[in-house]
Amino acid sequence: MSLEAAAASARGGFGCLFSTADEYETALIAERRAQGRYAQSRSYWPIALFLGCAFIVAGTVLLFA
Repeated sequence: MSLEAAAASARGGFGCLFSTADEYETALIAERRAQGRYAQSRSYWPIALFLGCAFIVAGTVLLFA
């Protein structure tokens, strides 16, 4: 009887807090966001590229007009 109780107790120690991998990853991402690991930095590259392309198109239109 005590052997069965010890085996049941040992199995309980290996239990996972999460029932699925999705729950684990959701909790992991939430914890990392709380730590500030996924802070978004402001990048001006997309704006600079858009303006550069707009100037090239406008220059081409003016050149062939």
